[in-house]
Amino acid sequence: MAEKYQLPRGTQDFLGSDVRLWKKVENIIAEECDRYGYEEIRTPVFEHTEVFKTENDSSDMVTKEMYSFEDNGKRSLTLRPEGTKGVIRAFVEHKMYGNPAELPKKLYYMGPMFRYERPQKGRYRQFHQFGIEAIGAKNPLLDVEVIALGVSISRRLGIKNLRLLINTLGDEESRNRYRQALKDYFEPYLPQLCEDCRRRWELNPLRILDCKVDKDSPCFASAPVMRDYLNEASKEYFDKVLKALDDLGIEYVIDDRLVRGLDYYSNTVFEAVPVDAQGQQAAVFAGGQYDGLVDYFGGGPLPGIGFGMGLERIITLAQENGGLKEEERAIDAYVIAMGEIGSYGLKITQRLRDAGFNCETDYQKRSLKAQFKASDRLKARVIVILGEDEAASQTAVIKNTATREQFTVKEDELVATVEKILKGDN
Repeated sequence: MAEKYQLPRGTQDFLGSDVRLWKKVENIIAEECDRYGYEEIRTPVFEHTEVFKTENDSSDMVTKEMYSFEDNGKRSLTLRPEGTKGVIRAFVEHKMYGNPAELPKKLYYMGPMFRYERPQKGRYRQFHQFGIEAIGAKNPLLDVEVIALGVSISRRLGIKNLRLLINTLGDEESRNRYRQALKDYFEPYLPQLCEDCRRRWELNPLRILDCKVDKDSPCFASAPVMRDYLNEASKEYFDKVLKALDDLGIEYVIDDRLVRGLDYYSNTVFEAVPVDAQGQQAAVFAGGQYDGLVDYFGGGPLPGIGFGMGLERIITLAQENGGLKEEERAIDAYVIAMGEIGSYGLKITQRLRDAGFNCETDYQKRSLKAQFKASDRLKARVIVILGEDEAASQTAVIKNTATREQFTVKEDELVATVEKILKGDN
């Protein structure tokens, strides 16, 4: 096949067994979100570029990885690289903040995201992300609820051996003091730092700590840590977060270098990684609080907190941990048609489908033996056998594949008989 007709690099096809597995994961996520009171929101796959490219954003996502294009109306649009900003844009545009009694607004999303980066295990240029956002309230207990939901979903998927890394970036006053301390500290080292770090030094020196190139440089070991620059309000807030995690029995490790990869975070930030994780792509879920994002989009100074979870990554991890197994396709009934019976086979098939049964039939005029093999492959619980005699008498031969019992019924008795077999009454 010519290369132009093959998958673009960094993308995947999902076939039948893959899709069944993904649906299972998506259903688990939806059930857990419903338990915690989060409603699904669906936003466009592309937005105006300004939604994602906010002022002075120094993240790699914005500066290097976005798929942006100009439409026929000369507007700059971008395929969404992450879910939070589109959700906040929708929150503000639809005035979900209108009734304070309904805050925090608790939302979740699932869908494809797009980033131009080097494909590797668990990371693609088109990837799928699940995420939650709790918008309109600031409370240490809400921060912990968000983390608890991520832990709950991970456990439902069989991913239990997690380490929660947590840090605080403090409020604006604390961050300003810390930024200045980092600028002062790293300034003598600028000539030996990578180009990205030199740019981050100008725009947001906290992002230097997230560098993948210079992270092992000796100067990083002695860099200032956030906790030494927190004001009393930020310290008290973080202490309450840690106390609530202790009360829920959620173990954690305070990571002074954790700043997260996006520039809009404040206060609580976190990552959940497997205890034996290796490498940079190990996070099961990760996120944090953001104080200025709603205001940026015109919704006023409302706080928010959320996390993102890469579905490709967690599905792979869940399979490796044995908590997620591929489900083979199984059907309720298979209709075998023999001889010249016209549309009678299709009529019976449709009757079963209309009654709510998962039903298949043959359209290739294969032999009786081949059709039985097809029913075995599809793990049919009932086989309906039709020949010229059955078509003439408006009857059907029913075979219970579990008991091997076989008998003839009238067409009008077919649905009730199949239902009894599937219920185990026959």
